[in-house]
Amino acid sequence: MPVIRIFLTSAPARRIPLNSSQHSSFLLPVRFLSRLRTQIATSFQHSSFQRHRFSTTSPAAMVSDTLSVLKKHKVTVIGSGNWGSTVAKIVAENTRAHPELFHQEVQMWVYEETVTYGDKQDKLTNIINQHHENIKYLPNIKLPSNIVANPSLLDAVQGSSILIFNLPHQFINKICEQLKGNILPFARGVSCIKGVNVSDEGVALFSEWIGDGLGIYCGALSGANIASEIAAEKWCETTIAYDPPPMDPSRNPSRTATPRSTTPNRANDRASELSVTPLTGDRTELQHKDARGRASKTKLTPVPQEYHPLDHDTLWKLFHRPYFHVNMVSDVAGVSLGGALKNIVALAAGFVDGRGWGDNAKAAVMRIGLVEMVRFGKEFFGETVSGATFTEESAGVADLITSSMGGRNFRCAKKAVERGVSVQQIEETEMNGQKLQGTSTAAEVNSFLKQRGLENEYPLFTAVHNILEGKNSVDDIPDLMMKGRL
Repeated sequence: MPVIRIFLTSAPARRIPLNSSQHSSFLLPVRFLSRLRTQIATSFQHSSFQRHRFSTTSPAAMVSDTLSVLKKHKVTVIGSGNWGSTVAKIVAENTRAHPELFHQEVQMWVYEETVTYGDKQDKLTNIINQHHENIKYLPNIKLPSNIVANPSLLDAVQGSSILIFNLPHQFINKICEQLKGNILPFARGVSCIKGVNVSDEGVALFSEWIGDGLGIYCGALSGANIASEIAAEKWCETTIAYDPPPMDPSRNPSRTATPRSTTPNRANDRASELSVTPLTGDRTELQHKDARGRASKTKLTPVPQEYHPLDHDTLWKLFHRPYFHVNMVSDVAGVSLGGALKNIVALAAGFVDGRGWGDNAKAAVMRIGLVEMVRFGKEFFGETVSGATFTEESAGVADLITSSMGGRNFRCAKKAVERGVSVQQIEETEMNGQKLQGTSTAAEVNSFLKQRGLENEYPLFTAVHNILEGKNSVDDIPDLMMKGRL
């Protein structure tokens, strides 16, 4: 009768053939032990066990069955604008590349519209599904055929364990209201919505809006990511912040071994080969912490152990492409704040560039702005925020540089100074009905700081707001920066 020898390891499972045809040995990750035990026990109750029992290949068959029994993750992208369609393209390419982890089909929820294609009118979803192109929001880019455009939000998320949110932030509450109770209770999310919501009461991350609204955990993706360039497969980087909930099976040791305030792991240092034993017992007893390190008010449902772990390694494989390099971190607050606060700095860069002060002045504004971004994160999110997220990651300094060199906030601020008009006037005439994120964020952050008597601690943020309000001029910026002496 064949003998199975199993060695527990942190490496991927593989067979080590021995000389005897009656014996087989395997290296098996620790996390598969409980699943193998269940598989063997189940086999005794089925006639298939008899076939395994007398076959010389039965050990391989049994371990293979154990590995293959892991359920694949189904992915849905919620939103289909230019960035949403670009992310769907990336994800669909990777579900094909990793069929062992993901269902190949990627659902993309599309707000249905009637558009003109050729000489006829048709629904946007029909055009995407038939011609594999989002002609309205991402024209001239071929989308993978495994993207399925779906006008029904509830149908699109049916059975999906990974939800990727990519829509204007003002629609978050409405979307969550529709989704609540209609998604898998153990689903996990990634928010590609840049920015945060700042009110006098505090700072709310969009990822936590989503997570609290749906009762799930949600990470964040942000970086120096211009959709049209990425869709054309021009190389760039991004940052994904995801702090695996402690009740979920995970190969990432950071949840227990590494404080969240330490320097984030870079992509090539991620713990892809580190396996930890799946947690046993009642995993719902473990409580996840929010972005400030407090016990989360949302009680999470653990990801079932029959699924592949939803951790850094799995998400890296879902998003990383040769032209879209992904760095995984756990600092959700830092990544989210970087995507919001850099817009204020970009306005300041546009002001000084429009005044013709040159690259030295623009570099000074960017340096001061980066210091204030780090200070804001540390002051209001404590040790859960890593300064390295701002200074080393695409979601921090890289996004700041891109936005301050040619982003919409920069361009509008520059034109306003050059033409001697307000940024609001440029916004109305140049933005085709869209709104600048920097102007609203500057107002929200200023109100938040004013409530706490901290305006002078953030001289650049304060100066941008006052210039937008007409209380100061661009020429005042050098003197205003002396207040904080950053």
